[in-house]
Amino acid sequence: MLQRRHLLASGASLVALGLAGCKSATPNPDPGRLRRIGEARWPHRLHIQGTVAGGLSGIDYDPIRGEYLLISDDRSDQAPVRYYIARWPHPQAAQQPEPTGVVQLQRPGGGPWLDRRHAVDGLPVPDPEALRLRPATNTLLWTSEGDIARGFGPALYESARDGRFLREFPMPAMFQPDPALRRGPRDNLTFEGATLTPDGRFAWLAMENALIQDGPKPTTGAPGGPCRFTRIDLQTGQADRQIAYIPDAIPLRPLIPGSYADNGVSEILMLDADRMLVLERAYATGAGNSLRLYEIDTRAASDVLAVDMLAPGNHRPAAKTLVADFAALGLSRLDNTEGMCWGPPLPNGRRMLVVVSDDNFNPLQITQFAAFEYADRP
Repeated sequence: MLQRRHLLASGASLVALGLAGCKSATPNPDPGRLRRIGEARWPHRLHIQGTVAGGLSGIDYDPIRGEYLLISDDRSDQAPVRYYIARWPHPQAAQQPEPTGVVQLQRPGGGPWLDRRHAVDGLPVPDPEALRLRPATNTLLWTSEGDIARGFGPALYESARDGRFLREFPMPAMFQPDPALRRGPRDNLTFEGATLTPDGRFAWLAMENALIQDGPKPTTGAPGGPCRFTRIDLQTGQADRQIAYIPDAIPLRPLIPGSYADNGVSEILMLDADRMLVLERAYATGAGNSLRLYEIDTRAASDVLAVDMLAPGNHRPAAKTLVADFAALGLSRLDNTEGMCWGPPLPNGRRMLVVVSDDNFNPLQITQFAAFEYADRP
């Protein structure tokens, strides 16, 4: 989420007071659902094959090759849109993931995506956020939060492993910016998360905050308007279902009243064909970050794909159960965690959940990898 970079840089002294693990009032999670296995960091502005690594906002694991794929949300400012490849075979040994490569994602027609200074008519400047590997096709799905200022809404793209552009999926009209009518997506608050169903047929895309017509952004006193989670049928390429999810009120208060604070959905991950993990990530100036992991059942929410404006009484949002508050998981620090995936299975047969944080290329933040043993509900 790049809008924070300058806010953090200008408030360095305040941020330093609260970044190291701030606890917040929260509902009681299911006990023992997550157990910390290991944690590691990449150095600030790590150079990998001629690029500056940072802004890691999406992660997925390839079990065939035993490697992690990490997309940067750099809008081609540091280097063209790209994803990194890394191995992390022993997270419990405090060894940092080993970078093994970088792949430049290509624009339609070939060539790198251009930055904002060199943008051309007809093409957006992507703001990459989520990345998923399609095992059946060995291709990559990745989201962009769009280029709202230039009239481009959020997008879902498919690329080959070598970066070649394959296609863009059509999105429902509600995601097209329409500032004159005060409708559509808010800048930098769109397709922050993505996940695939286990059978590989569907992709779910998660909005970070509500569309303008659906409600406000969260505040410290009230939850946000409903975020739309949209299911894409990858066989037809069309959206076929959509549900609503209510993000929490901002759980932390900034040290100076009225200074910057936010909360929103930063990633989603399927547990099975219908159940989904939802990661909410909050920040408040001087107070630091909050990370909460929830579980929802997509079947328990009403389909809102045909609902033009979400309002109380015209839909049933997904009920959510708190899985874990990351402040209680023993991490050295909480930061701007935006990526989440399943890693290789653990020796005891349980799943390993892996997360990564987006440092916004800011020296006050960190690129943090963390691995957890995940226990499902009894």
